[in-house]
Amino acid sequence: MYKTAIITGSGGLVGSEACKFFHSKGFNIIGIDNDKRAYFFGAAASTKWQVSQLQSTLSRYEHHNIDITDFAALDLLFSLHALSIEVIVHCAAQPSHDWAAKEPLTDFEVNATATLKLLECTRKYAPQAVFIFTSTNKVYGDNPNFLPLVELETRWEISPDHPFATEGIDESMSIENCTHSIFGVSKTAADLMVQEYGRYFGMHTISFRGGCLTGPSHSGAELHGFLAYLVKCAVEKKPYTVFGYKGKQVRDNIHSADLVVAFWEVFQNPPLPGTVYNMGGSRHSNISMLEAINWLENKLGWKVDFTIDENRARKGDHIWYISDVRKFKNDYPNWKYQYSIEDILNEMVSSCQLKTS
Repeated sequence: MYKTAIITGSGGLVGSEACKFFHSKGFNIIGIDNDKRAYFFGAAASTKWQVSQLQSTLSRYEHHNIDITDFAALDLLFSLHALSIEVIVHCAAQPSHDWAAKEPLTDFEVNATATLKLLECTRKYAPQAVFIFTSTNKVYGDNPNFLPLVELETRWEISPDHPFATEGIDESMSIENCTHSIFGVSKTAADLMVQEYGRYFGMHTISFRGGCLTGPSHSGAELHGFLAYLVKCAVEKKPYTVFGYKGKQVRDNIHSADLVVAFWEVFQNPPLPGTVYNMGGSRHSNISMLEAINWLENKLGWKVDFTIDENRARKGDHIWYISDVRKFKNDYPNWKYQYSIEDILNEMVSSCQLKTS
């Protein structure tokens, strides 16, 4: 009997990467994805193309067009594979600040309640399995914005004498007394429940609080996936709007392949139940909006058509965020980055050019 990996959001950026990786390690893959991303962001953000690719290239991939809020469907699926489930990689989500504010009930159902349902199915049918959750740095709300930030020519930075200056923001950052955004609250609720199922029930649950997760498989949209959507607009010579902060907001970017290798590390040797890791590009791979635009202009040989709209700055959004990943690296010293920010951008440009040629 093959061991089984259940992967939600299997057509998405991280989910599809996880499907390919765990398949290469000999797993049967149960992919769950009902293309909700197209509902969130329109047909251009659909993940159907990725699901078709997985079905045609992975011999042990089984797709299920299930809504993760449907407990009965999840319960049945888990019951059918109970004896072989070894890992659940939960990537499905509503990922946008702006969209969440339009439909808070849907956002909370998808991000928080569905996570609880997946945890309960795991506890019921595969309590010894490893449950990996793709959380977000938005659990810290806008607390990072109250750090001593310094405005430089192309980016915001943190004061060099602050403890976070060298490596970035670690897990000691508070999630309390801040504005999270509706999206941030739903993800925080899910993050806390993942921790609680680990600590209360003794399950192997892990939350990865990601920075910007990116790569060429990202179906970028204006409201989510800033680097993927920026590259798409730049390559196709379409206008791009930067939402506030003078375009100097900084994000650390981690390639989905590097993240999935981190998943593999915790699967092989699970940490304490309910462990949380900050995971992103860290000081190794980070960039501001203006710096990304400048890089693309130099790469492509033409000006990017962009405007900065200070009136559309996202409430609760981060001005500067770089992940301190030392906790994870200390626990898993064999894990190393394979992609720099330049590697990520070059790969995304090539992929976008191939799609438009």
